[in-house]
Amino acid sequence: MPTPLTRRDVLRQSATGFGALALAGLIGDRAFASALRGVEDPSLATAGRLGVPHHAARAKSVIFLYMDGGPSQVDTFDPKPRLQADDGKPFAMKMEATQFDNNGNTLGSPWKFRKYGECGLEVSDLFRHVGECADDLCVVRSMTSPFSEHTNANYFLHTGLGLSGRPSMGAWVSYGLGSVAQDLPGFVVLNGGLIPPGGLECFGSSFLEARHQGSIFRPSGEAVANINPTEASEALQRNKLDLIGQLDQSFAKKLGSNDAVETAIGNYELAFRMQAAVPELMDVSRESDETKSLYGLDSDFEGTRTFAMQCLVARRLVERGVRFIELTCPAISGNDRWDQHANLRESHESNARAVDQPIAGLLKDLKRRGMLDETLVIWGAEFGRTPFAQGSNGRDHNPFGFTHWLAGGGIKGGQVYGQTDEYGYKAVDKPVEIHDLHATMLHLLGVDHTRLTVPFGGREMRLTDVHGHVVHDLLA
Repeated sequence: MPTPLTRRDVLRQSATGFGALALAGLIGDRAFASALRGVEDPSLATAGRLGVPHHAARAKSVIFLYMDGGPSQVDTFDPKPRLQADDGKPFAMKMEATQFDNNGNTLGSPWKFRKYGECGLEVSDLFRHVGECADDLCVVRSMTSPFSEHTNANYFLHTGLGLSGRPSMGAWVSYGLGSVAQDLPGFVVLNGGLIPPGGLECFGSSFLEARHQGSIFRPSGEAVANINPTEASEALQRNKLDLIGQLDQSFAKKLGSNDAVETAIGNYELAFRMQAAVPELMDVSRESDETKSLYGLDSDFEGTRTFAMQCLVARRLVERGVRFIELTCPAISGNDRWDQHANLRESHESNARAVDQPIAGLLKDLKRRGMLDETLVIWGAEFGRTPFAQGSNGRDHNPFGFTHWLAGGGIKGGQVYGQTDEYGYKAVDKPVEIHDLHATMLHLLGVDHTRLTVPFGGREMRLTDVHGHVVHDLLA
């Protein structure tokens, strides 16, 4: 049986029809099909094969502001007067099983809430800067999750399954739409210092090609996978890459096409291009002093400076066509992420101090540059916190009702969606599941979540599995 030709083989060996093949390659690998937004090709089974959206997209990119550990909804974006009135009293509702089973009395919020914007959105004093962007925020107060343990909840948030082994949502976006950037990955993780419980599999590609996994960058601009050349000259490195390509071609002639090898070669080529692109990306020296100050790069708090750099780089990544960018929290001495089982006040204040100004700076900068309308920004975590105390001054994990917010990218700002009970414990109106969040995100990117599939394990797999629906009330 003749050995199947890979696309690279055909491009190398063919002359006739080369232009048409080159166009197909551009559309498939780099999603230059962005110019085709809203154009449906009935010959396509999914958006993933050629990067063509299923319907007109509202967003081109996603920035996910991951708040590792679970901020307390009742201390940030979901004020509860009853909680304040019952502070210190025995909790009046039935308590579900908690992670550490050390439940105390009702714990009111230490922070005041104030109204912001024309919409009058109530935001706690932890997020005064973000509050200034109230009219751009859609605050979902009725998020739910089936998992109350960090690792499983993180897998579920990132991949749609509470176990390891599924592609990350960023990988699905890369698979479905490709990357407009020719010299950067389609999915980038900006690591502020805290990789979430569950590890790098939260950003993995699983059964999708390896090129769709998250490429992890530190704030300094270095990638986890070393892209710095070890050769003395660019010509020598180019020769090595060409040799690898020749060996790959020889391998394919003998044993047939191999997706893993093809993907590895593509990754080597991308790493080669990134050697020039990444230093330029991370060089913010040409940004104005006003812009740097807006994000908080001049802050006297190291955590703020770290997250400010991540937010500024995220904007620069969007400008360069990267589809999905996730930001992780900075490591702050004495803090355990947003996971405050004790010392709620001190630790939540430190965490908020690190991210509040940079997030507001990102939203304001995107908006004034005309980029917010096409950039979907999502803020949230794997779950929230209990309205009753763990011990005396902490809060345990709470997956029954917590808060995410969204902005830009086709979202209707200045609104609150759903609600929790009078203590902020459980979602009681318009509950939103993680699968719904994923479905809505893909919809805004122009992708039908039920049709973005890949065959694996004997069935068509998708990010939302057999669940999820688009929450149309969130859309502008």
